[in-house]
Amino acid sequence: MGRAGRKTQTDETTRRCIATGEVQPCKGLIRFVLSPDGVVTPDLAERLPGRGMWVSAERSALELAIKKNLFSRAAKARATVPDGLLELLEQLLVQRLVDLISLARRGGNAICGFEKTKGALISEAALVLLQSNDGSESQKRKLRPPNGQNTYISCLTAAELGLAFGRDYVIHAALVGGGLTKSVKRDAARLAGLRGRDAITEAKQPDEPAVKG
Repeated sequence: MGRAGRKTQTDETTRRCIATGEVQPCKGLIRFVLSPDGVVTPDLAERLPGRGMWVSAERSALELAIKKNLFSRAAKARATVPDGLLELLEQLLVQRLVDLISLARRGGNAICGFEKTKGALISEAALVLLQSNDGSESQKRKLRPPNGQNTYISCLTAAELGLAFGRDYVIHAALVGGGLTKSVKRDAARLAGLRGRDAITEAKQPDEPAVKG
């Protein structure tokens, strides 16, 4: 694989993880920068000025980077890792994902509720099935994600998913269009890597038949 920063054949920009040394597409990494006073700061939007330090969106890689303060070596400067950086990063990723789904909802491109989600899946309007990670497994298995790659997301709790729809909780939801789907998939994968959960799969394999029309 090419050097950090080189583009692959799929024209995806790549960076080297400071913890694992592996070069991979940026979508699988989290960027950090140093604040003016040298504090390690997550840059989820990848827009903050300064030398970028990239870490794989996996809890083990992030823990290693923090424990050994690999940021100092990457930045070639003294770097201060704040207490609770992993917890802060998780909160920021949750908020970012909730905000993206909320934007999709306001644009008419995200729906929630079992029956609405079921209808969107049956009509093939749904692009992605979202289900809370703490909902009833037997109920969730009644819905099958759309065909294709990366069509199932399950890294948010019911309360977190509910925030995106202005409800106390949501178990079942779907993205049915719009330009935010790619961003939702990316941030869901990063959050899942941090939480140690499967966020996205190509196809869910239910233990019981999927709902049919």
